[in-house]
Amino acid sequence: MAADPGSYVPGGPFGGVPRAMEVDAAAFRASTLRSMSSIEVTVFSDPGCPWGYSDEPMIRVLRWRYADQLSYRLVMIGLTERHEQYVERGYTPLTMAHAYMRFRDTYGMPFSITPRARVAATSLACRAVVAARLTQPGREWDVFRALQYAWFTTPLVLDEADAIATALGPVPGLDVQAIVSRLESAEVVAAYEADRAESRTAAGSPSDMQGKTAQSDGPVRYTAASLIFEKDGKRLEAGGFQPVQVYDNCVANLDPTLRRLAPPETPLPLLERFRDGLTTIEIAFLLAQGNDAPDTFAAERALLELVFAGRATRTQLGNDAVWRLA
Repeated sequence: MAADPGSYVPGGPFGGVPRAMEVDAAAFRASTLRSMSSIEVTVFSDPGCPWGYSDEPMIRVLRWRYADQLSYRLVMIGLTERHEQYVERGYTPLTMAHAYMRFRDTYGMPFSITPRARVAATSLACRAVVAARLTQPGREWDVFRALQYAWFTTPLVLDEADAIATALGPVPGLDVQAIVSRLESAEVVAAYEADRAESRTAAGSPSDMQGKTAQSDGPVRYTAASLIFEKDGKRLEAGGFQPVQVYDNCVANLDPTLRRLAPPETPLPLLERFRDGLTTIEIAFLLAQGNDAPDTFAAERALLELVFAGRATRTQLGNDAVWRLA
């Protein structure tokens, strides 16, 4: 299983650790090299699910704390194959926009609430993620992120190939044409169907017991985002949008020998580490100490200071922004 290469700066899996943390980072690096990819994490999600999108801050915290001690595999749920499925369930562009308002205000990721021309099925976007996995292994995470941004902050109707290409266009180094050209290929469709089948194996699972599964099109499936942590034949589930403390507890119980990197004092090390950029709520989660609630006001103040000093950039995204290293 490949870790997300876009989450780390060049120069090794621990690039970007600030000078003030060099001593701790050296020990962290040595420990990690002894137990590289100690725990495998399967992430069940869908680029068109606002729950999966709102779970991104918690997954970023895992990536910061444990770096390459965890490896990740992204499995597409495939919520809908046809946009008519949403229409039949009573969804409209307006009801979707109303739902996005609630997610925006409750969980903090960027949203645009302008209603789309029509509702869109998620199948094609899921296949774009799978196509990236087969065409440029490891880049599926970048494609997934770009499609999430497009789904929740633009009016693009993402069950159309041209819209997929538009959404992926800004991603550096991505072969968009190769990915889009494979959306209907037999290989991509088969791999996508394998993802869908794996996502629909949740019956009788711990997630099912907790009411964190769904049965929308046949077998009981995992909901987004569901994380499965595995090591040495042991398996722990965190089904259907759990607090970051649940994820952290799964890691600790599977391998208490792992090194756990503390939050930095400022956002700068985070921007150095996550070169693809972070939203305000993600940075607030990454700066939070212990079980403290994320403080978006304090995070944004600190980020603006970095922008003013020429150390960071701010790019508007929906009602919020993506912050990157300058």
